[in-house]
Amino acid sequence: MNDDLMLDADLRESARLLIANTRLTAEGDPEHYAAALQGHRVLAEFFRRELSWPLETHEAAGLIRLHKRRADVPGDRGPRLVRDRQPLADSLVLILICLACEQLWRRPRMSVRELMQAIAQVCAKDAGEGLLPRFPVVASEGVSKKEARHNRQSLAEALKILLAEGTITVDADLDRALAEEDGDLVVTASRDRLAARFSSLSPTLLKLDDLRPEEHTTALSTDFLLDHTAEKADDAPTVEQRRLAAVRRLIDDPATDPRDDAADAAGTTAYLHTLTGRERALNVTAALGLTATVRRDWWQVTDPSGQASGIDFPNGRRTERQAALALLEALPSRPEAVPLTLADITDLFAQARARQPRWAASYDRLSTLARAAAAELASAGLLTPDPDQPDRWHPTPGVHLWRLRVHQPAPPPAAPSPPPAAAPLPNPRPPADDAGSTAESAPARTTRHGGDQ
Repeated sequence: MNDDLMLDADLRESARLLIANTRLTAEGDPEHYAAALQGHRVLAEFFRRELSWPLETHEAAGLIRLHKRRADVPGDRGPRLVRDRQPLADSLVLILICLACEQLWRRPRMSVRELMQAIAQVCAKDAGEGLLPRFPVVASEGVSKKEARHNRQSLAEALKILLAEGTITVDADLDRALAEEDGDLVVTASRDRLAARFSSLSPTLLKLDDLRPEEHTTALSTDFLLDHTAEKADDAPTVEQRRLAAVRRLIDDPATDPRDDAADAAGTTAYLHTLTGRERALNVTAALGLTATVRRDWWQVTDPSGQASGIDFPNGRRTERQAALALLEALPSRPEAVPLTLADITDLFAQARARQPRWAASYDRLSTLARAAAAELASAGLLTPDPDQPDRWHPTPGVHLWRLRVHQPAPPPAAPSPPPAAAPLPNPRPPADDAGSTAESAPARTTRHGGDQ
């Protein structure tokens, strides 16, 4: 391990949290914020040298911000809604986040009704050219109550994301204020935190309007102006570019395929096959306190602390997690070249339900559970969806790093058999003048006592 890469224990925790959330706030996590603020020079140098990610410290705003720039952005990343399952935010919510930040930059304190009106006016101006969607928030002629309610709810989801990351504050409940057309509250934003939100260089200086949409990601992830225009797509990457692309994927993704040349269009992950690349990558993961399991065809990176990623697999007792583990238990025995289909997963779960009829009782259709289980494994880097055919997945070499055993609960013990009935007690001797009763009770007394009377 290179001593130059070593981070103190407190800085390692702060670095992992920055990788997962890209920000630390004074009110959100005061302990790790104070540690990162004290060692911000060491952290900034580490991220700059090893990942080429700038780290900014805004002490006046109580914010430390890591700007993660990747040209190969994973498709399952992005802002997530503040809900139990935390699904990815849709395009309307992302647009409303940007428009809300634009309006709050001009007026850092405004009511939510004023914010809705300002956003609706911007959308109405550009909706005719197809640049922005329509955003009516009040039912009127041509606007149904359902559409207006959906737009208000989408704005509430956008503001919740900004609220969760500490960019804005509100003085009332968002859901209650936006549920009705006449609801209102006050939104207050920090300009310093708004300025630190966006990680790219200025879109105006990057001249995005002159680029094709498929070139926007490369332009927005560049570190210097004109980098995206000076380099052609068919240019061979430099050693430094290969190193950065490979190490960024190791730190930011749960798994990396060193043979996945098509993923980054230039074979940058082949850097991990070199002795220098392997040693450098292992040093960086160790410096952050991460655990790397390395095969010739696969790198699996995990975080025992759970701070560097939102992935909690395989922990959890949800039905979807149980189904994912049951599926993972069966994957290593399958031929590697055979893709996994939805019918295969459904059949596997049908067999499990035949053994345990009450398992996954809330799922009437096992196909829905099959998709949920496949999504769990895909998020952990153990399955890759087929880009050409829906409901079809390809197991990765990472499935061979797991050893699972599904325990079937023992059947409940049988109810104990009732004890044998006790023999009847002897009847008392009847009066001597009742001859019939004496004759009937004599055998019973004989049986009880076993003697002659």
